[in-house]
Amino acid sequence: MNIEETKGISSERSMLLLALGLLALLTGVAIFARPMTPIDETRYISVAWEMWLRGDWLVPYKNGAPYSHKPPLMMWLYQIGWAIFGVSEWWPRLVSPLFSASGLFLTMGLAHRLWPKHAGLGGRAVLILASSLLWIFFSTSAMFDVMLACFTLLGLHGILTAAEGRALKGFALLGLAIGLGVLAKGPVILLHTLPVAVLAPWWNPGLAWKRWAAGVVGAVLLGAAIALAWAIPAGFAGGEEYQRAIFWGQTADRMVQSFAHKRPLWWYLPLLPIMFFPWLVWPGLWRAYRDLARQGLDRGARFCLAWMLPVCVAFSLISGKQMHYLIPIFPAFALLSARALASSVRGSLWLPAFLAVLVGAGLYALALGRVTLPKNSLAELPLFWPALVLIAVMPALWYWARRSTRLLPVLTVVGVIFAALLQLSLTSAFHADYDVRPFAGAIRQAQEAGRVVANGDFYHDQFHFAGRLRQPLVAFEDDKKMAGWLTAHPDALAVLYLKNDKRLQGLSVVAVHRYIGGVAALLEAPVAISLLPPAEDKKQ
Repeated sequence: MNIEETKGISSERSMLLLALGLLALLTGVAIFARPMTPIDETRYISVAWEMWLRGDWLVPYKNGAPYSHKPPLMMWLYQIGWAIFGVSEWWPRLVSPLFSASGLFLTMGLAHRLWPKHAGLGGRAVLILASSLLWIFFSTSAMFDVMLACFTLLGLHGILTAAEGRALKGFALLGLAIGLGVLAKGPVILLHTLPVAVLAPWWNPGLAWKRWAAGVVGAVLLGAAIALAWAIPAGFAGGEEYQRAIFWGQTADRMVQSFAHKRPLWWYLPLLPIMFFPWLVWPGLWRAYRDLARQGLDRGARFCLAWMLPVCVAFSLISGKQMHYLIPIFPAFALLSARALASSVRGSLWLPAFLAVLVGAGLYALALGRVTLPKNSLAELPLFWPALVLIAVMPALWYWARRSTRLLPVLTVVGVIFAALLQLSLTSAFHADYDVRPFAGAIRQAQEAGRVVANGDFYHDQFHFAGRLRQPLVAFEDDKKMAGWLTAHPDALAVLYLKNDKRLQGLSVVAVHRYIGGVAALLEAPVAISLLPPAEDKKQ
């Protein structure tokens, strides 16, 4: 190993340590600034809580009934942590950051294998990944997507291993990744892995196609076997309806619902600069892409495109779009960008810094009450000091970048500081609107006093873990049925969701709290009946 290679390895390790340190910092900021957010985060941790109470490791439960919308792997991980450390909120909030850290190592490993002659490329890739805005937020959220990205990376390592001639090991690793991915978020793992395998003759010419296809099929069958090892006993344990849901109903229903939404084909395009901020708004990266295209795509670049493009096309064609569906392709973006920047890193950081200053100015104006949001105004005004820090720091980073030869670490810091200060500025608003723990505690006290509590809308299990509830709520989606039930149970309490608290003025209220732009109220049955509108006038 020569001196240049040694320097490259040392620099790459420094970049990895920087990325891991920034991830730890952002995790701490997220835990401080953001509560577990309804409806998704609170639902998944509550499902794990109900499984924990039941001692059930097979069938997820939501509000006392089998829950078929998500597989159980994340809930298993929560329960394992609770068994070791005791029941707490902090452990579930560390699961995604731990998968994100694993994703950084796996991404660096892919860089080494795809471009073995480019020292330091892996370090650049992990910096880009660790500082991309949407990756930051989902790395610190109790959601499935970063875990799915981690298993996608594992599967792609398997595909590379098979392409390098170690077919048995490679396809076994791919099958393991598919099985874990199905247990994490369902069959969508196939969309993130199989296109790379199918397009292997493009990025890795010379493969024996028939043997390759047989290996891919074998990997899919292995993944299916791993998933079925859970699904078959869970189906018998959960009953006929749950069995139908996990084997057919969930996939069929989701396909129907995905085409029932109205988001257009181009919906992702204007969001990409936000999702990949600050990198996609940096002109230097676009120049690097142009130069890479002129040089010609090498094996690694084709591998990344075979990973990214089919996923983007598929999710663009499906009407039911969400930004986090693209999280598993973020490592591909980071790798391709690092490769493009391998030849030269040049260009001013003025645009990312300027946009961050604009956001800081907007937050400061909101903090002073000079402007208001057009819809669902914040429950609490932003804190002004993070906005001021953002406005002050970004020009300093721009000036530093002008005098530095190491632009990538500076731009990484831009992305991380932006994400951290944005969250810190909105801390009060996040907690006022999304922290359901005080309200859930009031429900727990009512249940401990022997009161039955009804819920006047589709119940997402948002209060179960937050209140450590041990009994289900009686959930209604029809106002008339709920009013009839409350009439027959006058000693019950009811949770109603309203646009604001105006209709509660002058009424006896057990508890009230801001809830996702409106209010949630815990009411005695007679009071709740007086507020229940006809179904067509819901949430007036």
